[in-house]
Amino acid sequence: MATVGRVLLMCMLAVGWCLGGGVEEEPSVDPREGCSRWMGGVPGTPGLDGQSGRDGREGRPGETGETGNQGPRGERGEPGVPGGEGRLGLRGFPGTPGLQGNRGESSFPYHSAFSVGLTSPTSAVDTPIMFTKTFYNEQHHYDDISGKFRCFIPGVYYFTFHLTVQGEGLRVGLYRNGRVVSLTLDQYLTSDLDQASGGSVLTLAAGDQVWLEVYGPEMENGAVFADITNDSTFTGFLIQPRLPVSPLANHWR
Repeated sequence: MATVGRVLLMCMLAVGWCLGGGVEEEPSVDPREGCSRWMGGVPGTPGLDGQSGRDGREGRPGETGETGNQGPRGERGEPGVPGGEGRLGLRGFPGTPGLQGNRGESSFPYHSAFSVGLTSPTSAVDTPIMFTKTFYNEQHHYDDISGKFRCFIPGVYYFTFHLTVQGEGLRVGLYRNGRVVSLTLDQYLTSDLDQASGGSVLTLAAGDQVWLEVYGPEMENGAVFADITNDSTFTGFLIQPRLPVSPLANHWR
């Protein structure tokens, strides 16, 4: 009831305002039309929410924000595929020399050598010259009693001699197992001293013998000389051993 009264009161005031006029002249209103033509009614109940509209256009990129703090270190990932071989680097500086190693075994464990000299002149023919002055004979492969070298290690040997000759001439032979290998002739037709020398490389088997001797009876007027100021020497040594595969295979020639 109070609401209806307030509505009627408002209508009466409006009608009085229309009939009595106002400060400004308003368009004339027909009183017969009622208040509903020019006066709003009571607000209605709010309607239901409408459907959501379409998404608007994407806005412009905003300004770059400040760099944040570094986060914690992540877990280690799986190893990747090995890359290709890179370029060869520059050569480095030489390293510090290492310590000297221990002494190794000899690469040539077989030894056979001798060097002997004459102590007095000899002119005996067709017999080994007896060299009794020893310069080197550590392996005792030269026999100063027989005047012969005996091979104990099969291989290649070098033999050489340097003789002082006295008389008109002398022929000296290098023998192996009773056969002459080489001959050296020295002819000096005065009574002064002269020198004769020679050498040979021989392949020997175990048990072979090598020696020097004056060759031929026609050389009786000559002699191999030696004294305190003149030497006559005979030398030999192993160059390369040739050990047999089988202990029974002694001969290499």
